[in-house]
Amino acid sequence: MFYQIVPETGVIMEKAHALEGRSIAQKVLIFPGGKGSSVVQADGLYQLNMHQNMPAAMIIQFPEPVLVSSAIIMGVPLVDKVDSAFYEMVKDGDTVVVNADEGYVEILS
Repeated sequence: MFYQIVPETGVIMEKAHALEGRSIAQKVLIFPGGKGSSVVQADGLYQLNMHQNMPAAMIIQFPEPVLVSSAIIMGVPLVDKVDSAFYEMVKDGDTVVVNADEGYVEILS
């Protein structure tokens, strides 16, 4: 829910969210899917973009058309349909390479 992120910092302010208090700015964001209305998703990403606090890339388990099109418009690399083993292997703090052109991700550390 991108409107629950402070655009000026990229910090998630949604109460009880797993990433509450942490910034997504310039990081690979791995998440199941968006929530909230399509306007909220697009405007939230737009606000992050205006403050240069977009995620470096997004890996989405269950993509939605508005979220995907918003990422394309904002120029955020996005990959979906990643092998389920990826979600079991990746850990917070890992370096992840996202190649949206070829549709793959790689965990470096």
